[in-house]
Amino acid sequence: MQHPGLDRRTFMGTAAAAAGAGLATVAAAGPAAAEQPAPAVTTAPGATDTVYRWFGTAGWRIDHGRRTVLFDPYLTRFPTGLYDGTFSERTALTVNTRLVDAHVGRPELILVSHSHWDHVNDVPHIAVTTGATVVGTETTYHLLRALGVPAGQLVVVRGGEVLDFGDGLVVRAVSSRHSRNRGHQYFAPGTLHAMPPQPPTTIGELPEGDTLAFQLSFAQGPSAFLMGASDFAERELAGLRPDIAMVAVPGSTATHRYVPRLLDALGHPGTVVPVHWDRFETELVNPVRQDADLGAFLAQVRQASPRARVVVPDYLTPRTFR
Repeated sequence: MQHPGLDRRTFMGTAAAAAGAGLATVAAAGPAAAEQPAPAVTTAPGATDTVYRWFGTAGWRIDHGRRTVLFDPYLTRFPTGLYDGTFSERTALTVNTRLVDAHVGRPELILVSHSHWDHVNDVPHIAVTTGATVVGTETTYHLLRALGVPAGQLVVVRGGEVLDFGDGLVVRAVSSRHSRNRGHQYFAPGTLHAMPPQPPTTIGELPEGDTLAFQLSFAQGPSAFLMGASDFAERELAGLRPDIAMVAVPGSTATHRYVPRLLDALGHPGTVVPVHWDRFETELVNPVRQDADLGAFLAQVRQASPRARVVVPDYLTPRTFR
């Protein structure tokens, strides 16, 4: 979860959310804009190109040939009062199944950075309807089990694992850190070590549960580093040298020299793509409504890595990052 307003993340330090109590099953929401199927790739990719589509927030759909991987796919984007000062952690979880189904394809893998609603909300529906394997933390495991995802589809990682999914698809799990507000606090900390007694029904009952990043690579094509929140630990990034870095835009300066430290730890990737800078309670309609201070972030990237290509994504637009 990242929110740049209200002192960008001030509300996170005061909105306590505990793990555990029950939340009901997610329900289908009404239709929204952008329910049309994902557009065909317009960049005429070759058979071995990797095609990326930004779902907004930190989410991605990544296609390589016939293979599809999702990262933090959150498309429903329901209102919580986050942007008008009426935020409520009692906001009910809901899934716009038509919108989600129109854009996720047939994924074989879903990578989940952490368990806040703007990262995990749509995952149970996608996993159950497609049979995709979900890779995430122990907390994500217990929440998804409570929401009806079979245990056989769930893979728990802690960071440091290098998982081979065959035919050149390799996923490196990276122990990461969640972003913080100016008070050095963040929303809904906590972990689950057992399945909650009832399925979750509200956003406040989805604790962070620790945070992961992932590096995804195919036998042919660029490697991509995927972040779901804007903090990290240098020691966990040792040896990673991604071609592309999907970098979460920070909402405060609580993390010391975030951009230069991160890019240096990653070996200065050739392409940097900012994520989690949009208003994620608005529809998936371009142009993207900005929430974070994207301009300041881009200036820091250019100063820290002047040779990097910086690509600001649009919603659902296929890109090959050649």
